[in-house]
Amino acid sequence: MNLKHTMERWTVEDSSDLYQIREWGSGYFSISETGDVVVTPLRDRKDVSVNLPEIISGIRARGYDMPMLLRFEDILDSQIIQIHESFRTAISKFDYKGEFKGVYPIKVNQQKQVIETITRIGKFYHHGLEAGSKAELIAALSFLDDKEACLVCNGYKDREFIDLGLYACKMGFKCFFVLEMPGELDLILERSKELGIKPLLGVRLKLSTQAGGHWTESGGDRSIFGLTISQIIAAIEKLKRCNMLDCLQLLHYHLGSQIPNIRDIRASIQEACRVYAGLVLEGAPMGYFDLGGGMAVDYDGSHTNYMNSRNYTLDEYCADVIEAIMEILNEHDIAHPTIITESGRATVAYYSVLLFNIFDTSSIDTDSVPGELPEDTPDIILNMLEVLKSLTIRNLQECYNDALYYRDEIRQMFKVGDLTMRQRALGDKIFWNIIQALSDNVKHLKVVPKDLIDIDTALCDTYYANFSVFQSLPDSWAIGYLFPVMPVHRLDERPSRNAILADITCDSDGKIDHFIDKQGVRRALSLHTVKEDEDYYLGVFLVGAYQETLGDLHNLMGDTNVVSIRVHEDGTYSFVKEIEGDTVADVLSYVEYEPKTMTKQFRATAEQAIRENLITPQERREIMSMYEEGLRGYPYFEQ
Repeated sequence: MNLKHTMERWTVEDSSDLYQIREWGSGYFSISETGDVVVTPLRDRKDVSVNLPEIISGIRARGYDMPMLLRFEDILDSQIIQIHESFRTAISKFDYKGEFKGVYPIKVNQQKQVIETITRIGKFYHHGLEAGSKAELIAALSFLDDKEACLVCNGYKDREFIDLGLYACKMGFKCFFVLEMPGELDLILERSKELGIKPLLGVRLKLSTQAGGHWTESGGDRSIFGLTISQIIAAIEKLKRCNMLDCLQLLHYHLGSQIPNIRDIRASIQEACRVYAGLVLEGAPMGYFDLGGGMAVDYDGSHTNYMNSRNYTLDEYCADVIEAIMEILNEHDIAHPTIITESGRATVAYYSVLLFNIFDTSSIDTDSVPGELPEDTPDIILNMLEVLKSLTIRNLQECYNDALYYRDEIRQMFKVGDLTMRQRALGDKIFWNIIQALSDNVKHLKVVPKDLIDIDTALCDTYYANFSVFQSLPDSWAIGYLFPVMPVHRLDERPSRNAILADITCDSDGKIDHFIDKQGVRRALSLHTVKEDEDYYLGVFLVGAYQETLGDLHNLMGDTNVVSIRVHEDGTYSFVKEIEGDTVADVLSYVEYEPKTMTKQFRATAEQAIRENLITPQERREIMSMYEEGLRGYPYFEQ
């Protein structure tokens, strides 16, 4: 970093550019003049914002510890409204004769609060639900009271599932059974005849089209769900023989969960529309065209077809869907169907923020090398020191190669006993001073040698974060998914450290070491120096889809505290829901421990320690009190 750059005053605009909050925030997240992240959740009131550090202060004052999952109900409202209004605009623009009815796939986030909000706000638009299991169907039927909304049943269906869906049809629900496997039709027809209820049927097409991204195998010939063209024709023939072809009214396909390229979306629509037209020509009444999920979220703000982004806006997506359907169906003079999308990720991703504090840091030892070395310093270490002294901008690659060679030699000599522990430590200190010097000099090169491109990441700090990656961000660990991560305050200050985040688990995979960047992926995150006796808070954004329900009990961390906020038009807000996170006793009971039995067993162990004169009765009382308090405590790091 040169002197001119160092002397320049850091502004919130610099932080906005560094963390790209404008690009991925979709208008919901920004930085205030005082350097705090603010949330603007109301779709039609961009002048109403709330301050995240202020909310954190209120949460702490109410007795809740970090980590914390913060939900903004208004963002959920805004996303549902925005999706429907964008489709309405496209329908009007292209004079589309059908309508749009979204459905929310419950599996994306099954939390009761999400389903309640979606069915409440979505009722104005007849926004329905998608159930992929018996439990999800039961949940859907308890909240969906809009008979104009669609209830789409995907996944494997047993007799109980089918009977419940048939009775839902009898009660007036638009409950569609989507055929995922050829054999499902026989059971549906059998139960339909037995109960005397005609089903509403759909069929899932196994697309040949495949999309890029993490979920490319959702489409293509080897996808695990859906019927081939031949199997669809066989189903038509069976329905004709049973005089029930009029039940087939919906075509469904699913290209993938996060489709970054709009060209793939158009290609899938074109293929599926040909099948839709073929079904109509076969005599099926049809009327509903379900595109499944796939509308992506721009997690990194790059607006590209990179897997964590998308190269289209919501308005462009809606326009392309309408235009592509009309292009094919108008050729055959086929009535425009009701369009269904199962856009779960785009609906819920923005509404949740994971907040946590940093409780410790560590950094590479790059303190200056002592001026005088001990007389018995081995030659190998003196050679390493000579590399440091001779390093210039002209010989960076040579010095890098020499430093690696001497480092490896020093480590080997230590292993076989030829170096003492203090000599090994001195060698390490000199090596990291060389790496620091390389990092400082490489910034001035126009062309950086390949080996030195990421040299600065070797020096990054470790910030120990009070959360579990496995519990709260499973996609970050399992598939390397990128989420926006940034400080939520002090953004009017220049961040002076580069760091990776290590979570509170004892697992080496419990870390985040890949971050969003304008050019792709960064290996370190720019952060501020943690001040003594002052909390430093970070947020992980856009975590509303999947992360809340995919988490596990790795290291028995359990669910975090959860607070839901509703913002009012005057800029005030209410804590509308507070869910206390799991206690230690809770998570132990999930894995078949019985806390009462454990307490009894430990009490007996403590009593035995008294008999062995290891502790006093008073000490046993204190130990048992601590043990029982631990069972009632929060599994995460407590201040």
